[in-house]
Amino acid sequence: MSTGSNEQMITGGELVAKALKAEGIDVIYTLCGGHIIDIYNGCLNEGIKIIDVRHEEVAAHAADGYARMTGKPGCAVVTAGPGTTHAITGVANAFRAEIPMLLIGGQSSQAQHKMGSLQDLPHVDMMQPITKFASTVMSTERCADMVSMAFRETRNGSYGPSFLEIPRDILDTSIPLSKAILPQAGKYSASPKTLADPIDIQKAADMISKAERPCVLLGQQVWTCQSTDEAIDFVRKLNIPAYLNGAARGTLPPGDQHHFHRTRRNAFTKSDCIIIVGTPFDFRMGYGKRLNPNANVIQIDMDYRTVGKNRDITIGLVGHIGRTLSAIADAGTKTNRDDWFKELRAGEESALEKLMPTFTTDKSPISPYRVAWELNQFLNEDTIYIGDGGDVVTISAQAVQPKRPGAWMDPGPLGTLGVGVPYAIAAKQASPESEVLLYCGDGAFSMTGMDFEAFVRHKLPVLVVVGNNSAQNQIRFGQIMKYGEEKGNVGNLLGDVPFDEFAKIFGGHGESVREAKDIQPALQRAREAVKAGTPAIVNIWVDKEEFAPGTKNQTMYK
Repeated sequence: MSTGSNEQMITGGELVAKALKAEGIDVIYTLCGGHIIDIYNGCLNEGIKIIDVRHEEVAAHAADGYARMTGKPGCAVVTAGPGTTHAITGVANAFRAEIPMLLIGGQSSQAQHKMGSLQDLPHVDMMQPITKFASTVMSTERCADMVSMAFRETRNGSYGPSFLEIPRDILDTSIPLSKAILPQAGKYSASPKTLADPIDIQKAADMISKAERPCVLLGQQVWTCQSTDEAIDFVRKLNIPAYLNGAARGTLPPGDQHHFHRTRRNAFTKSDCIIIVGTPFDFRMGYGKRLNPNANVIQIDMDYRTVGKNRDITIGLVGHIGRTLSAIADAGTKTNRDDWFKELRAGEESALEKLMPTFTTDKSPISPYRVAWELNQFLNEDTIYIGDGGDVVTISAQAVQPKRPGAWMDPGPLGTLGVGVPYAIAAKQASPESEVLLYCGDGAFSMTGMDFEAFVRHKLPVLVVVGNNSAQNQIRFGQIMKYGEEKGNVGNLLGDVPFDEFAKIFGGHGESVREAKDIQPALQRAREAVKAGTPAIVNIWVDKEEFAPGTKNQTMYK
């Protein structure tokens, strides 16, 4: 658009899209609304793909999933009022998991401020506690500038989400391009690769080098800030047994001499030097109480506030994970720890031997442990595994081992159900050549499963496996133990839904499995359907009287 003087004119929506493009955003996830259509126009002009879904929570989770897959921030765009409130759970999940993403929400025109306009709510006030940055864009001139500012904040220290609300008239208004503040790509942000204190790096390197029984836990931040290579180098150079947490799973492949999976509790109990990288002392770590109280504890994190929270440490290092690990590896020396490795490896083999009868049982109804084992046998080198649910996913974590970095996705510490379908949308869109396998409970799938239709419509062939026990089982166990059968089976039993038929309604491939011997053939047929471009659901009926160990011990609440 231009004026009579031929000066180029530009709308707020077009400025937003230009800022997204400068940030490297190539797709937005969205559900349409009248407040945000000007952003769509701008995205089309900039060649940014628009993936529309059926619920705003799905859009927000998909932006989170895109960031997990690519290492760069994701973006969701939703309308005002209920559009934004629907997306809050996705933002909260990204906040707890430290995922960089931007949610853009619509807002009524500034001219109608406080007048009771359609879908007017105090979005910024609601978003501030669960974002690193939340603001209203107050002028069309600042649209691109504010988008750039919001993206900077997503990578300030530990990563996380930002939120912008943009009033409808701000997006709709045209201004001369010369008046717009339009930051240029690569010129408005610094490198996030800060280095921790060199003196403490040397202390940590000396401590690790002298340790007889060290171990390291590699967590979420290792993958989030794309530090896989540095983590591998650190483990190999200093000869340390490594355990993998969250998105860091797959950093080392199954069978790697430094990769350990089932002996973490034993290692934490006996180790004389424990390195915790990129994961907090939260409930998953027993708030730090599961570590040997006499061990030296080195904590490495991108957020100063996380270091030493809930548990005292010996050394705390704040900085970019990759740079910090590389510096320690270069400053340390490799030590022979054959006896320690042999002890842990023997423990791994013993633990697996005890589990094998459960993993391979032919009992009917099908054990969720058998399903988990079959899924692990099914994985290809290029399979991205997504877990969504309670016990079915907790159990699968004991069996499923991704074969490469970036091939594991789960909700993270907020424990949000329903993330699976949107994560699968993002994973397949970001990595179309990879096989995407989503394993979820029937309760979790029910929350966002309507967007199986998005798989079909956007030509995103994903293989979905539903572990169907017709119950919210992780909660059900605690209720039964506390109140008995009569009161325990209240509010947690679901209907027997044939999700294989659900797939067919939308034009997908669907199969039902009731016997363990039929799992692998059904998975293989579904794989062939997916290769041919058809999304698939394999609905596996599992035993609802089988529970994960953590559920039996209620460790999630301790």
